[in-house]
Amino acid sequence: MTVHTQTLARDQNARIKQLDGHSDSALVAELRPTQSTVGFREVARKRRRLHSEPVAGGSTSFRRRIPVVRGPGGRLFLLDNHHFARALYDEGVAAVPVAIVADMSPLTTGDFWQVCEDRGWCHPYDAAGRRHETSLLPGEVGELTDDPFRSLASAVRRAGGFVKSAAPYSEFGWADFLRRQIPRAALDADFDQAVGTALALAISPAAAHLPGWLGPGDRRVTYSAGRRGAAPFPGVY
Repeated sequence: MTVHTQTLARDQNARIKQLDGHSDSALVAELRPTQSTVGFREVARKRRRLHSEPVAGGSTSFRRRIPVVRGPGGRLFLLDNHHFARALYDEGVAAVPVAIVADMSPLTTGDFWQVCEDRGWCHPYDAAGRRHETSLLPGEVGELTDDPFRSLASAVRRAGGFVKSAAPYSEFGWADFLRRQIPRAALDADFDQAVGTALALAISPAAAHLPGWLGPGDRRVTYSAGRRGAAPFPGVY
């Protein structure tokens, strides 16, 4: 790191106020994504779960708070829970509790995204796993697009193929690994069969570099295929 870069980093950090999860409420439609894609199957799964949660007055009353950071213009940017936020958006939930972990509103837009990248707080990649400019990130959660391999990665984790990791965007790493191994046509044709194939890949040595890898001797559970044709939210899959 050059002296100039170090000076810029110190200046940026001096203008960032750590808030340690200050509680607030935010309109779901105004939350800004820090990634471009979600898995629509995962969104549908979370929408089904929302139906068992108490909802009153267009806002959720459960305890979960979505972690966000305040960015340029005072806008709130998601740090996690993009699938959950998209599910709330699709269900028409107006507001949600948030935990503001930092105030970076004094930063310029360019500096803001640089800090986010340095801290692992954004993932500017498209549905094919290709990197793009942060300026192309969606403006709202309703603009998030589908990456079916992200849904596949989540299904594999729930089936015991790997464990959840604290590493930023770790399941996108798994999605990219599976994307290189399983043809998209095969995934679209039979998701459940693709999960079975992906489970075998997940515990193989080829996946040993990925966060949460268990290996062939430590798989926790087996996959149980969902009911065929059960798609309670048309247009989401």
